[in-house]
Amino acid sequence: MKLLVLNGPNLNMLGIREPAVYGTKNYAALVDFIEQSAKEEGVEADCFQSNHEGVLVDKIQEALGVYDGIVINPAAYTHTSVAILDALKAVSLPAVEVHLSKVSEREDFRQISYAGLACLKRYEGLGFDGYREAIRFLKAYCK
Repeated sequence: MKLLVLNGPNLNMLGIREPAVYGTKNYAALVDFIEQSAKEEGVEADCFQSNHEGVLVDKIQEALGVYDGIVINPAAYTHTSVAILDALKAVSLPAVEVHLSKVSEREDFRQISYAGLACLKRYEGLGFDGYREAIRFLKAYCK
């Protein structure tokens, strides 16, 4: 089983950006955590991060026929990107949304998740562990 793990804007700034909200570990630590979690589950995971909406859309489209599922943290694009929603719907791969923070308890404008409309499940507020849970969920779902 092969998963694409996509991370949106500003996740490359983990450890620097609002550590009280997102934690003190950096993006490299997140990638290491994801890769280790996937290995423990016997799953292959390719991680990709971009600050650019179109690049994320391209990666989603390129996933068709290559990956069995997508784990996505669209970050700020969660609340703004119909393009990411449409790309997820177009490829019809099982997808899980992940957020490091408890988005449902944050600002009003963060309560809409366009990407989430194309996702089977959402993990929020679990920090890095949300990615592990998403990997486990997709592994079970795709069996």
